[in-house]
Amino acid sequence: MGARLYQRLVEDSAVRLVCLSDTHILHRRIPEMPDGDALIHVGDCLGAGTLDDVRDLDDWLGSLPHAHKIVIAGNHDWAFQEAGEFARQALTQAIYLEDSGMEIDGLKFWGSPWTPTFLDWCFMQDRGAPIRTKWDLMPSEPDILITHGPPAGVGDEVATGFKAQNVGYKDLLQRIQIIRPQLHIFGHIHEGHGEYCHAGTRFVNASACRDSISQLFYILRCTRYEFS
Repeated sequence: MGARLYQRLVEDSAVRLVCLSDTHILHRRIPEMPDGDALIHVGDCLGAGTLDDVRDLDDWLGSLPHAHKIVIAGNHDWAFQEAGEFARQALTQAIYLEDSGMEIDGLKFWGSPWTPTFLDWCFMQDRGAPIRTKWDLMPSEPDILITHGPPAGVGDEVATGFKAQNVGYKDLLQRIQIIRPQLHIFGHIHEGHGEYCHAGTRFVNASACRDSISQLFYILRCTRYEFS
């Protein structure tokens, strides 16, 4: 498997965040994990979404040296929706966020797994008022917002036939414009991997999965960002 590392160099006193998403139980194939203070997995961490998948993820997380680890669920991570209490008990090596927050070295994090309804996956709500109730739970001025899916127009472009289409969420973008986090980390749209900046917020699509059509070939990569 190939690997690409993205780094932003700032002062030595920065909090170093290692971000990844959409590993789909292939986390052990990542050839090199960057050093950092906090490892953040932004969802679709499991394969079939079973409790055994959670235990394998937990074992892998326990082998990593990062002082802090944060996990949110994605639309493939069924165990966290269908057997949430048992999944959280199995995840001993990370803090699991589901419409909840935490603080690391003075930085305030908020995590949410929800995406708009598409086919029959987990952690989905219909667009409009149903999913807006989830975005409204986000507190004012978090430093780092973590969601599984992207806002509208930012790292959300997919190829549909001969035409590209933006599939992000307008209501999420509107909420971000109100709460104004320094950084928004997301995944879900594999083709959108990269860093973006919009209206004073830095956005990172941390997807480690490249091939969104067949999902047979993966380029697994991590993204490291640092905050002073």
